[in-house]
Amino acid sequence: MPEAYERHLAPVFFRPFAADLASRAAALQPRRVLELAAGTGALTSALLAATPSTSVVATDLNEAMVVTGAALEPRAQWRQADAQALPFEDGGFDLVVCQFGVMFFPDRTAAYAEVRRVLAPRGQFLFSSWGPVASHGFGAAFQNALEEAIPDGTPTFLPEVPHGYTDPVQVTADLEAAGLTVTDTEEVTLEGIAESAASVATGFLTGTPVSAALQTHQDLQALQAAIAQHMTDHLGSGRVTAPMTATVYTARRRA
Repeated sequence: MPEAYERHLAPVFFRPFAADLASRAAALQPRRVLELAAGTGALTSALLAATPSTSVVATDLNEAMVVTGAALEPRAQWRQADAQALPFEDGGFDLVVCQFGVMFFPDRTAAYAEVRRVLAPRGQFLFSSWGPVASHGFGAAFQNALEEAIPDGTPTFLPEVPHGYTDPVQVTADLEAAGLTVTDTEEVTLEGIAESAASVATGFLTGTPVSAALQTHQDLQALQAAIAQHMTDHLGSGRVTAPMTATVYTARRRA
């Protein structure tokens, strides 16, 4: 999964937003940064490029992601870590960042409470969350392809998990409950560029939990080919682009 994620998804979905988030982080002039749900390091590399004198500790729950990320971006310190039980001392970081990871936390308030604990006084939490799946050109095309290929029992991972935490009111309430105060919320739409629609389909099918939901289908190769073709019909052949919308949050640790 990490290889497919890095090959087909990271360049298209995560690097455009990583540049934006790293620029915001650099403006805060942090000295010690903790990254949660770092994946294979798209944001990690952008942070180190934007703030070369900053110490970055990159973490992910998935050990395979950590191994891959550490090989791709050795300038950071990599640790396997659960965001709901961080293995770090109180007040050790000026800034905690997380790109498209909070949606996956089983108990977000508990994770946010851990963020507050490891932040120094006046420390800040900078993170992004995807908008509804309809606001993500590639995600919407993929979900439509799934619904056409599997009309009964269509996997709902995409709209329910990565695109299922979209209400700023709820996000703000969860942060407040954990002792963090939102200081800025901004909706950001950027363009994703992929080598082909089929490449994006491959990324979704092999680099996300959707792959597990499809394993029971008898002719998996034919199903994957049909989904890739549907996405190509929708997005076009060759190099393709699509808009992607997310919300960027900045929160501050309360005393």
